[in-house]
Amino acid sequence: MTEQTTGTAVVTGASSGIGLQYAEQLAKRGFDLFLVARRTDRLSELATRLQARYGNKVTKVVADLSKAGDVQRVVEVIRTEPAITMVVNNAGIMLMGPATDATLDQIDTLLRVNIDALVHISLAALIRFKAKGGGTLVNIGSVLGFAGYPGTSAYSATKAFVLSFTRGLQTEHADSTVKIQLVAPAGTATEGWDSSNVDSSIIMSAEDCVAASLKSLDMGEEVALPSVENLALLASYIKASTTLMGSAQTGTPASRYRG
Repeated sequence: MTEQTTGTAVVTGASSGIGLQYAEQLAKRGFDLFLVARRTDRLSELATRLQARYGNKVTKVVADLSKAGDVQRVVEVIRTEPAITMVVNNAGIMLMGPATDATLDQIDTLLRVNIDALVHISLAALIRFKAKGGGTLVNIGSVLGFAGYPGTSAYSATKAFVLSFTRGLQTEHADSTVKIQLVAPAGTATEGWDSSNVDSSIIMSAEDCVAASLKSLDMGEEVALPSVENLALLASYIKASTTLMGSAQTGTPASRYRG
């Protein structure tokens, strides 16, 4: 088990919840930081506190990742700052309730933040890391990416994309020095849960979630499941997915569809 080498980390969605904890815990490990969030006041307060507590260099990047121009500014930071060794793609928004109750603007914003921004930032990070010979990309998904439930269809679909996209990137970079991790938390005490009716006993603190995820990264796990005790369940899921994919490669309709 090897703790991640320090350097400079970019954390998106850093002003609260999981992103704030990544900022706090990476600063404690000795990382300098580029903190990305849209709320200037919270970002400034966090940067001041981390600098005072840990003595790290903290750079604020005020950006709304639902806006293409702001995403591009974050991409440019990653492209041009040579000290960056880690990117944590945490920014995301939740949209709960029946999909037909949401407006198209709400759905579009969900897709722009949870998918488009994550893809643009991931690719910028990987291109940079490959060129410099190493680096770490962490994409925050959700256990809802494995299975959608009523009231979560749109949100779960975005996290299913994060799961599939990140796992695909891992296969593409399996022989490289670049590390790619998917983090799939279950219910976590973030602002997205403030008005929910979820049983509080199954909600993990953001602090514990990030501590477990970083420990998972130290251990070399490609997929961090902070609240899952039986990791064999993940192996079974991957095996079933691979088997299903393989069984589909026949070129003919299944017998139940013939005759």
